[in-house]
Amino acid sequence: MAGVLLTVAYLAASVLFILSLRGLSSQETAQRGNLYGTLGMVIAVAATLTSPQVLTLQWVLLALVAGSGIGLVVARRVAMTAMPELVALLHSFVGIAAVLVGFASYLGGGDQGVIHQAEVFVAVFIGAVTFTGSVLAFLKLRGSVSGKPYLLRGRHGFNIALVSGCLGLGVGFVGEASTDGLPLLVWTSVLACILGVHLVAAIGGADMPVVVSLLNSYSGWTASAAGFMLGNDLLIVTGALVGSSGAILSIIMCRAMNRSILSVVFGGFGSDAGGTPARSAAGDAAAGEVREALVADVVGALKSAKSVIIVPGYGMAVARAQHAVRESVELLRGRGADVRFAIHPVAGRLPGHMNVLLAEANVPYDIVLEMDEVNADFPSTDVVLVIGANDIVNPAAQTDASSPIFGMPVLEVWKARDVFMLKRGRAAGYAGVDNPLFYHASTRMFFGDARDSMDAVVTELRQAGS
Repeated sequence: MAGVLLTVAYLAASVLFILSLRGLSSQETAQRGNLYGTLGMVIAVAATLTSPQVLTLQWVLLALVAGSGIGLVVARRVAMTAMPELVALLHSFVGIAAVLVGFASYLGGGDQGVIHQAEVFVAVFIGAVTFTGSVLAFLKLRGSVSGKPYLLRGRHGFNIALVSGCLGLGVGFVGEASTDGLPLLVWTSVLACILGVHLVAAIGGADMPVVVSLLNSYSGWTASAAGFMLGNDLLIVTGALVGSSGAILSIIMCRAMNRSILSVVFGGFGSDAGGTPARSAAGDAAAGEVREALVADVVGALKSAKSVIIVPGYGMAVARAQHAVRESVELLRGRGADVRFAIHPVAGRLPGHMNVLLAEANVPYDIVLEMDEVNADFPSTDVVLVIGANDIVNPAAQTDASSPIFGMPVLEVWKARDVFMLKRGRAAGYAGVDNPLFYHASTRMFFGDARDSMDAVVTELRQAGS
């Protein structure tokens, strides 16, 4: 009877996880999706704790309380700007958990068949790649390690050698007794850890949103492999859901960047073979006069504008300017202007990063549009505010075949009547390439911290309306 109840509970949790993923596909239903996911996890944990396989509850409960406490503190303290690196770090926990559980399962002895040992090997291999890759992604996103790609000569051969070495060790490992195969499993972990570091090290800053999504997929497949190893149906189903959804999202984002998923996994971005950030030839040639705008220029253009599009980027997240932006939107809409947001699929450092920031500031969902929905409207737009974005509005992606971002779909903001770029300076974007938009005839640079700049705009708009 207990086994039947456990199966029913796992089935209910699986259904809730599916509903959670469906809910998270839209801003309007995201809160409901989070609720479904939370409820599913509560059911899954409760069912697992009542399973006959759990022999000592006190240690499990202690770990549960400690982990919940740490998670609550982290969730309350981590700023939205730090969410990408937090997500990457959480992926590393899944990877190291699979490695440790794999070793524990193997050393536990008992009647271990060839299938079980193959499952142990797969879980340890994928888990180790996920662990070290996620840790390096965390360090890159945090800024502790440079975001530029490091491309070794013969890197593809090096990757093939590492994978081949792991597979060779795996063949030798399967069928060995619980002590005889331990050195092989250890060496598999070492090579897989090196592979994880090398794969992420070769990925440049512009591809980091895809990397986060890809690591999410890795963590899902890791959990699924652990589920096969432990004979846990819920882990298998949940891991497969996370792994497949992460892979699909990665492919969608790669299409938005006009890149193949394989080039992201195995290649670099914005670099030559020596690892030096590439420069756009058009960017070098376009280096001309930059027209600077003051607060009065921006406010004057906004006051006369009937249509406004705001393009947010990572700079808005760093400055925490989303609340000031929302206030400006309310004031402009109060004056009768049509105000919308244009979201590029890879804006920020995390899939959906800008959408979450705007939702946090209570920006209405119906005015937040994806690139494909709004790109055709720029020619009829009076004013575009580009807030902390760079690569996603770079015209070199369409005009300069020598640019490393050539072919990447971008927001065509330069077609609007007036473009104001809110930036701290003239530095290149995360891809490391110059942006000819700085010198475009319709562009004026509004230098300064995005939050301070938008606060000044809001103040001027209020005074103009009083």
